[in-house]
Amino acid sequence: MSTTWKSSNQKSVSRESANQATNNTISGRTLTSSSSSWSRQQKLAMVASFTLLAALLGVSACSKQSPKPALVGVSSSAATSATPAAGANLTTISDPAAVAASTTPAKKTPKKHPANVTYSDTNYGVSFLYPRKAVLTSGNKTQLELAAVGDVPMNFIEPGGVAVATVALPNSSYPGTDLESAFFNVNVNRSVSEQECSHFALVDTRNADGEPVDAEKVKIGESDMLATSTFNASAIRQLETQYYHRYENGACYEYVLGLSTEGFATEGNVQHVDRDAVFAKLEKILATVKINPVEQDDVAEPAATTMTGGK
Repeated sequence: MSTTWKSSNQKSVSRESANQATNNTISGRTLTSSSSSWSRQQKLAMVASFTLLAALLGVSACSKQSPKPALVGVSSSAATSATPAAGANLTTISDPAAVAASTTPAKKTPKKHPANVTYSDTNYGVSFLYPRKAVLTSGNKTQLELAAVGDVPMNFIEPGGVAVATVALPNSSYPGTDLESAFFNVNVNRSVSEQECSHFALVDTRNADGEPVDAEKVKIGESDMLATSTFNASAIRQLETQYYHRYENGACYEYVLGLSTEGFATEGNVQHVDRDAVFAKLEKILATVKINPVEQDDVAEPAATTMTGGK
């Protein structure tokens, strides 16, 4: 019995010792675990800080080395959509034609001159447009220039007319034809009345009676005028003229449209010029005529000038 008791007592003591040791062990582990857990959190925080710092330094280094934008935080779809655009830019830049076009300076567009030139006479207030390539003569030389195509007299019933200006179309206007010259002429006579201005002195040689042809009322542009025509022919030249009268500024303004042809149109390949086409071109000049009011006391003889519009 005593042996059994001892054994139980020993067992109790042993259990108590074991429990105490276990408690001490658990407590020690708890303290040790708590201490170890705190150290790991510090370590993780430090590692995370170094990792973030390293990442920032890496991004900064990449941004300095390459102009490409950082792909951090960019979705894969955005990166995919940006790739073709970049490729397209590279293709455009690498295209030789595009590079040449970007480096070649733009060519200067040549300045275009207007087809018509304006003539203006302040003495008689007359102005009109005429083709740039035509030759204009004004002043005292006007009648001398007309002498080259024959006698083209003024058609007033009273003397006192003054030649103001003449426009001659280029000889090359109708190549391959018998046209010798075509012209537009302006004359002014202040010695006739408005009633006298409505009459013409010249007789058309086609009129068998030898009397002046009755004037015809016509409208050219915005102006009402009186018109007649004459025709003179010889073996070497035919001259046809159309006369227009209009009374303004206390004077009779006379406009002459004329053309002359050479008398060997049947030789070789020379063709007869289309007279209607020539007169239509001259009539376009007449349609642009404008008369501005002037004081009769200010009228003076126009100076002799010659102008060409070839340039």
